[in-house]
Amino acid sequence: MASIFFMRPIRASQLSSIHKLAAFSSHSSRRNFSNYLVTPQELAEALKKAPPSPISSEPRVIPLCASWFMPNDPEGRTGINVFREKRIPKARFFDLDKVIDKRSEFPHMLPNPKNFAEAMSELGIRHEDTVVVYDSKELGIFSAPRAAWTLRVFGHPKVHILNNFKLWIEQGLPTESGNVWTVECGAYPIPEMDEDKVAHFEDVREVALDYGKEGAEGVQILDARSPGRFSGKDPEPREGLSSGHMPGAINIPFGEVLDPETKAFLPVDKLREVFQKKGVDPSKPIISSCGTGVTACIIETALNEAQIGSPETRKVYDGSWTEWAQRVKPSDGLIHKEEPSE
Repeated sequence: MASIFFMRPIRASQLSSIHKLAAFSSHSSRRNFSNYLVTPQELAEALKKAPPSPISSEPRVIPLCASWFMPNDPEGRTGINVFREKRIPKARFFDLDKVIDKRSEFPHMLPNPKNFAEAMSELGIRHEDTVVVYDSKELGIFSAPRAAWTLRVFGHPKVHILNNFKLWIEQGLPTESGNVWTVECGAYPIPEMDEDKVAHFEDVREVALDYGKEGAEGVQILDARSPGRFSGKDPEPREGLSSGHMPGAINIPFGEVLDPETKAFLPVDKLREVFQKKGVDPSKPIISSCGTGVTACIIETALNEAQIGSPETRKVYDGSWTEWAQRVKPSDGLIHKEEPSE
C-alpha cells in the first residue's frame, strides 16, 4: 500500500531557507560534470552558467590549456604560441615545461607541493574551482591528460579533460586570441601529494627485475611510445638515449586509444577492445610509461574511462623512458630490443 504524506504549511522564514538551499543545489549541480571526460557542448554550457569571473566568490569553471609540443616539433610549434593564436575565452595556460621539479635532470618530473600551489596561485585558480584541462586543436589529445593527472596527484577536487578542443573549434564554439589577459592571483593551499598515483624508478626497477619470476606480483607496464622506439629499431628523440623497452612491457602507442579523425578518446567499448587485444589483465596492477611521463597519462586516462584495473593499483611512471634509459646499467639487462627480422 502506498504511503501518504501530509505537508505542513511553510512559514516565510522557512521559505527563505528553502530558496537558499535550492539556489545552492542549482549552483552545485551546474558545476559538476558527470564524467572525467567532458564534451565541448558540456563545457560551453557550464561556462555560460559559471564563468571564470575574477570578482565572483562562487566556485567557477576554469578552462586550462596545457598545450605542449615535442622539443623537435618539425613546425617549431610551442604551447604558448598556439594558446595565443586560438583559445577558449578566459582560459589560463598551464606550462608543462615550468610546473616541474626544476632540480631534476629529467624533464617534466612532478613539482613539490609548494611549487604546485604557487603555480595554481599565479593562474588564479582556487581550490574549489572546477578545472577543465584541454589540448591544442592541432593534436586533439596529447599533453592535457598529463596536466590533469598532475592536478589529481596534488588533490585538486574537481578536474576534468575536454574531449577535445579540435571538436570545440569544428562545432563553432567561441574562441579568442591575442595576448593573455591578467588574472587575479590567490592563495592556493599547499596540498599533500598522493604518492599512490606515482611510480618511481625504484618501483619500476623492482617490477622489471621480478618479471617472469615465480611468485612475482605480475605488475603490468604499459608503454605509450611508438612501436619503433619500443622495439629499439627507431632512435629516441633525445640524442644519446637508447631506445628499447623494459622487460615484459606491453606496447600501446597512445594513438591507438584515440579516434584517428577527431583525435578524441575512443568510446568506452572500443577502449576496452584495445586493452583486451593487447592482453592487459584488469585484475593486476598497472604502471603506465612513455618518453617523459606525458603521453603515459593518455593511457592512464583511457584505463580510467574503460575501468580497466583499480584506481588504487594504477600508477604513472613519472620519469618514464628518459629516466629509465639513463639510470639502468648495461649489465642489468633491463633494456630489451627486438631482433631485426631477416
